[in-house]
This record gives sequence, C-alpha cells and structure tokens, in this order.
Amino acid sequence: MDIGEKFIGLWDFILTPIFLLVILLIARQRRDKKFKPGHPLRKYFLAGLTVKLIGAVFIGVIYQFYYGYGDTFFFFHHTKLINSSLSESPLTWFKLLTRADITPEMYKYISPMQFYWNDPASYTVSAIGAVLGLITFTSYLPTSLLYACLSFSGIWAMFKTFARIYPLYIKELAIAFLFIPSLFVWGSGIFKDTLCMFGLGWLTYTTFRIFVDKDRSIKNIALLIISFYLLYKIKVYILLAFLPALAVWLLITYSSKIKSQVFRYLATFFFLIVAIVSFLLLAQVFADELERYSLERIVQTAESTRGWIAYSTETQEGSGYNLGEFDPSFTGMLSKFPQAVNVTLYRPYLWEARKPLVLFSALEAFAFLILTFMAFKQGILKAFNKIFSDPNLFFFFTFSIIFAFAIGISTYNFGSLSRYKIPCLPFFAAMLLILYKSNQLKKIPIKSDVKKRIVHHFT
Repeated sequence: MDIGEKFIGLWDFILTPIFLLVILLIARQRRDKKFKPGHPLRKYFLAGLTVKLIGAVFIGVIYQFYYGYGDTFFFFHHTKLINSSLSESPLTWFKLLTRADITPEMYKYISPMQFYWNDPASYTVSAIGAVLGLITFTSYLPTSLLYACLSFSGIWAMFKTFARIYPLYIKELAIAFLFIPSLFVWGSGIFKDTLCMFGLGWLTYTTFRIFVDKDRSIKNIALLIISFYLLYKIKVYILLAFLPALAVWLLITYSSKIKSQVFRYLATFFFLIVAIVSFLLLAQVFADELERYSLERIVQTAESTRGWIAYSTETQEGSGYNLGEFDPSFTGMLSKFPQAVNVTLYRPYLWEARKPLVLFSALEAFAFLILTFMAFKQGILKAFNKIFSDPNLFFFFTFSIIFAFAIGISTYNFGSLSRYKIPCLPFFAAMLLILYKSNQLKKIPIKSDVKKRIVHHFT
C-alpha cells in the first residue's frame, strides 16, 4: 500500500450524506417502534447513534488529512483488494473472504496482502469491510458509517442491560456507555476496536438474557456465539479479562437470590466449580491461540515494548510513557500494578500531551480523575462496601481493573493506549457515576410514583 494513497475522495463526499440520511431515517423509525414517547431510553437512541456516526467520519478525516496514513487505511486497502476480485469471479471473492484453501486464481490477490492474510485478526476486519462494501460501493467513509452502526448496536444492547438494572441511573449510564469521546471516536471507524465493542456489548447483553432472564431464544444464543467468536478471533485478551469478571457477576447474581444460607453457599461452590472447569476447557480448546497470551509471552512482550518505546521516545518527540524499571517476570509486572492501572485510567496527564489527539485523551483522563474523587468523596471504605455488595458494580470494577492493568503494562504509547483501553472505560465510568449519583439520591428523596413509572418501561 502506498502511504500517500488517498482513501477519502469525491465519491465519499457524495455518498456519505446519503448514507447518513438513510441510516438516521431507519434509526428514527426503529426508535419510534421500540421506544414510544415517554420511554426513558427514547431520547438517547438517536443521540447515541449520531455521535458514533460523527466519530467515524471525524477519525477518518483526521487520519487522511492530518496524519496521511493509519491502520484504518491498511484495513480498508485489503478490503478493496478482496472486493476487486468480484469483477473476475464471485467464487474467488468468497474464497478470499473465508480464507479458504488457496487456488491459483487467488494468488494475484493474496500476494499483495500476505501479511494480513497470515494475520486472522486483521484480516477479519478487512473481510467484514468487504461484505459491507457490497452496500457502500467499497468507499471508505460510508463503510466506516456501517462499522459505527455495528458498534452502536452492541453498545446500545449493553446500555439497555444496565439501564434495566439501574432505572434511576439512566442518564449516568448513557454518559458512560454512549458519550465518552474515546469510545465514540476510536470505537466507530474501520478498526479492530470497533468490532470488539460490538462483540463485548452483545456478549454482555446475551449473557444476561440467557443466564439471568432465562431467555434462551435462538437469536440470543446466535448473538452470544457470534460475539464470542469475534472477540476470540480479533482480540482474545479481551475475553481473558472479561470472562472471569463475567463468571463472578453471574455467580454473585444467582447466589444472592437464594434465601437459604446453606443453599447459597452450596450454589456458590457449584458455580465456582463450573466456572473453573469451563475456563479450563476453553483454555484447552483455544490452547494455540491462548499460548500467545501466556504469562511468559506477556512478560516478554511487555519488556520488549517498553524498551522500544523508551528508545523511540528519546530519539524523537513521541508520546511514549515509562513505568520505570522492573524485573521482567510475572512478580515484577505485579509490582507495577498501581502504575499500570493509573496510566490506563488517568494518564496522559495534561502536561504530557505533545500531540492534538493526545491532548483530547489527557482532558478525558483528567475528567475521569475528577469523577473518581467525586465518587469516593463519601469515603473509600463506604464506596468499596457498595462495590462489593452490588454484583453489577463489582463486575464493573473487576473487569475495569484487570483490563486496565493488562493494557497499561504492555502498551507504552499514549496514542495506542487511547484506543486499546476503550473496552474498560464505559464500565469504569458507569461504576463511578453510579457511586456518585447514589450518594446524591440519599439527599434527594425520589417519589415512589416516579420510580414506578420509570421501572414500568423495563417490565
């Protein structure tokens, strides 16, 4: 791919307004059908989708006209290569799409994209783009808009799940899941992160529907399988952080409904055994893939990444960060746990921003820092007591901290960090906002009829 190649051209500027109009008209029709006037989620549906669409266009324009290149264009370049085969043979296109057994007619398409062909995670992003390209005439911005719609569907499903659990905190949950800038910018374009947010959202929603609501419909089971597969295929380490938190969430949710203390302990023990056995079985099934994320590999990767970023930061004005020297072992990594979590959730600091996009990340991180102080103003012990006594808040906390540590210890670049950390941001923000708002609600009594009216829409 030529770095100077332009992916956004006249055709994009012609098609993009048309696609925006069609998407918003369809969304408006769906909102009117699913969320009648008076429904507490109604006002957030179009607003949440709109910021995702704006984010997709914004990041594409920034990469094209500010940076001049970026991995989003590498993904799309391979999307174009796959779809260029359609003019020759739809069968060849299908084989390229599915990475089927190589045949002679495929060589001229595979040859220019050998790196992506041998990288299933990256190729999956390009292949999905190729399917969406059938609708968008394989043009960059319209395809980005459809990626944004996919991501929004997952995030909206996740938002709905917790809005139903916390009907008095809908505004706070909307801010956390729909309106965090990093989330609707980096989670909207043609990126791995966009598809991961789709998968994470639907995995959360379907898990709750199947195991808590006992809605084992074909639709929910299919979405659970698709979302799990996408996360496994693109970024399996998200699953490694998410599944333990999810298992604990289900464990506490189920056991808390059992009145008998004896049966509650027995159920807890049973679920722990099932969770451990299931995790071991999954680890065996995906042994080859998970081996890349073994402790030894993670330590080696973190150490080599740290060294390279430190070197590049010294030799040029980059956006790298350093957690200081540590022993390249698992215990050495654990010694950097506080710094790694801090860098993911609260850095870059304002004075560390050397580039425009890093400045946006710094402002967002500063907002998280202020929000943390507000949430824990009631007292650290009281706040943690609320977290540990509420299975949902404990789920938010567990996943956020595990994921923040994993990303912080292995990234060492603020630019990359702003993208990689987005899966944990809505959960962490939701936890903080609920803690803060719950403190305020104690001072402002809620009329019972208002509470009943809100809850009614979710029953």
